Amino acid sequence: MQSFWFGDMDEDGVFKPFEGDIQEFIARIKELSSSGHVVPVDPGVAIDAGMFSDRREYLSALRKVCFAHAEEKIKEHYSQEDLELVQMVRMLDEMDNVINLMTERATEWYLVRKPGFSRKYKNIPAKKMLGQMKRERGTGLGYLAGHIEKLADERTRLMKAISAMAGKLAPNCSELVGGLVAARLISRAGSLKELSGLPSSSIQVIGAESALFTHMRAKTPPPKHGIIFQHRRVHNAPKPVRGKVARVLAGKLAIAAKIDYYTGSFNEEFICEAQERIDRTLYGAEYEKKEAGNKNNSGDAE
Repeated sequence: MQSFWFGDMDEDGVFKPFEGDIQEFIARIKELSSSGHVVPVDPGVAIDAGMFSDRREYLSALRKVCFAHAEEKIKEHYSQEDLELVQMVRMLDEMDNVINLMTERATEWYLVRKPGFSRKYKNIPAKKMLGQMKRERGTGLGYLAGHIEKLADERTRLMKAISAMAGKLAPNCSELVGGLVAARLISRAGSLKELSGLPSSSIQVIGAESALFTHMRAKTPPPKHGIIFQHRRVHNAPKPVRGKVARVLAGKLAIAAKIDYYTGSFNEEFICEAQERIDRTLYGAEYEKKEAGNKNNSGDAE
């Protein structure tokens, strides 16, 4: 039997048209595709079978089915929760850029009004500086500083929401590197599915693409880490072992991403083993000595 999206033809050449609405036609196409059947487009067969009067009518029906199928695919794609997380991270990055740029411009404006302030403003935190600008009541500068401060508060709330959502969607990655860093990795990869398919070497340098391409083109030293540098265990690690810690962490993240995508559940056993492996890499002989001391103490207690 030969199957088409519009019906079936048996070995004797008898054609049986498929009857149903648009959604049933889409379900049929999916079923044929998943079972390995090729769904050929042959208007001649459909016209000869009497299902369509001419080629124009056939193409009109095929167009409706294809459009409906495309719309359903788009809905399925955007119904994934991790895509919302990607957009939230991108919004956070845009807010950072806007806040930094507006704060810088407001500072330059304030320096015109208060020239004596220019010697010390670089050592003042941005939040305190905005507070000083807000004292310029009745001016455009004071009004603007208040809005920048409100935008910074919204940025903080968005960051907390991102961390919470990342902890829900990628609990193992979030436990390893924190919700915000995990969300940034998912965002740069494109989705949790894409992140789960990346090797550890790629995860290690996500966010350091410019340095990686410079290394490939100009033979400069390769980057040892990208976004994962934001994790405290990497940026607090001594320089001699920083690259090794980043490599081990990236390896564990590659496994964690797969667990998150395919199971969606928190694996405490894996997390404990991963944390132990990272600590062993970070602290080296000190960690081994500590573990030996703990075993001796437990043996004495027994």
